[in-house]
Amino acid sequence: MQEGAEVLVIGSANLDYIVQVAAPPAPGETVLAKNMIKHPGGKGANQAVAAAKMGAEVRFVGCVGDDNDGALLLRELRAEGVDTTAVEIVSHARTGLALVSVFDSGENSITVVPGANFSLHPGRVKRAIAGGGANGTGAVVLQGEVKSEIIDAAAQAAEAVGARVVLNLAPYRAVAKETLSLCDPLVVNQSEAEAMVGFQIPEAAAAQQALTILLATVRSAVITLGGAGACWADTSGSGHVPAPEVEAVMDTTGAGDAFVGALAAELSAGLSLRQATETGVRAGSFAVGRFGAQSSYPTRSELGILASTETGQRVR
Repeated sequence: MQEGAEVLVIGSANLDYIVQVAAPPAPGETVLAKNMIKHPGGKGANQAVAAAKMGAEVRFVGCVGDDNDGALLLRELRAEGVDTTAVEIVSHARTGLALVSVFDSGENSITVVPGANFSLHPGRVKRAIAGGGANGTGAVVLQGEVKSEIIDAAAQAAEAVGARVVLNLAPYRAVAKETLSLCDPLVVNQSEAEAMVGFQIPEAAAAQQALTILLATVRSAVITLGGAGACWADTSGSGHVPAPEVEAVMDTTGAGDAFVGALAAELSAGLSLRQATETGVRAGSFAVGRFGAQSSYPTRSELGILASTETGQRVR
């Protein structure tokens, strides 16, 4: 994997319909929203934008509908410097969407309607990975908002060309052991990790224990801990990266995607998992202080990470 290698993101593109409400309604209760806005989203598109804002060369592979929402998502991806030539526009399904409720606490609840995202075909994915980019594909980034057959096909194709598989298993689903064995890293949050290891992960110490178990299945892994940062582990060791203090949490929507996109950008440039996790934590912490998903993601200069050196170290 060479410095400047591209990040190829395979995943979902949704239009987020975001409503701001004071608190979640109780069953049977009706509440009035303060506002409703639309923002580009989808875990795949979010992670592509996050990686591009960190300076990576990014291609996005996915499907959108032949509708206004799809056209808007493609315009926004291109505006952020993401290559969308491998995106298919389908006429038989509408563009995916997410219904997002953001509460005064800064927390959120999200319901996703996959729509055109489930039209993505393994053949398109394999061709995109085999095609590579001018500098070769350094990392193939996947999430759980596409069909399992897409995740399996992409991981196998990435392995065939020597690309690193970054799987963000969100939302959580069962994945074939053969696919998990190629993950480098697997990225999950606390609840997703709990589903995999069978015990609760309230803090970093438990996350480290869970990582030990996960390393029997994957090549490397990261467990994100929200405001407590993230824990990482690979064959070189393991560690905990605390999150910087955030003055006020405005909106946690897409913060995990900011983490994954920044981490993938750093890994594609040849940095270690520890270094990439440090940058990912900083990017996620930056994002929660701003409203929306893609619009909240930082550039390299906003994080004070100015350049990369030939030794694979970032200048801060």
